[in-house]
Amino acid sequence: MTSPVNALLITATDTDAGKTILTSALAAYWHRYCQSRSLGILKPVQTGIGDREVYHRLFALNLEAVNPLHFEAPLAPPLAAEKEGRLVEMEQAWQAFTQLRTTKDFVLVEGLGGLGSPVTRETTVADLAWDWRLPAVLVVPVQLGAIGQAVANAALARQSKVYLKGIVLNCPQARTNQEIADWAPADLIQSLTGLPVLGLIPHLADVFNLTKLAQVASDLDLERLLPLHS
Repeated sequence: MTSPVNALLITATDTDAGKTILTSALAAYWHRYCQSRSLGILKPVQTGIGDREVYHRLFALNLEAVNPLHFEAPLAPPLAAEKEGRLVEMEQAWQAFTQLRTTKDFVLVEGLGGLGSPVTRETTVADLAWDWRLPAVLVVPVQLGAIGQAVANAALARQSKVYLKGIVLNCPQARTNQEIADWAPADLIQSLTGLPVLGLIPHLADVFNLTKLAQVASDLDLERLLPLHS
């Protein structure tokens, strides 16, 4: 499937896998090296405190513009919404996305939780990717079990007809080269998933260092992730 939209979904195997780090790194690179073109960042649904606050601090973005649907409780969106007597009204998020993709040259859309995480009581992040026709990149944290997580999420993507451009490995904690080789061997992950590994994000002590974030992004396979020559 090829996507008609000028956007990329950053999804992952689970919560805290590294979606925000990858999104921030790609945005930092774009702002440094693609200044003639505009970039939008969208977190369609957020529960609790986290990603939208990061983007506000890094790029001075308006919280409501970045995140049209927000719920206070750090739970799955349908559960968090029910605690407030609300519904997860995805039409509002879709309108925000439509506005961004018509006014920006490219849009980074950060998912919530993992590819199989619920967005509403009837839909998951994988369903959102299909409904919005978003190509995606899968973030896999370097930890014991990473290979199985990558395989399971690649299978879910195929089942849901989500076009995964590839996998980015991320180190939420500091890892030795041996741990990376043992827990997340790129060649084995590529063989089992049929997807390219587009790079590795090392553990970052300071996630608000824009220079370091842009440097991290430059070490990834950006040709597959960003429209560098559009």
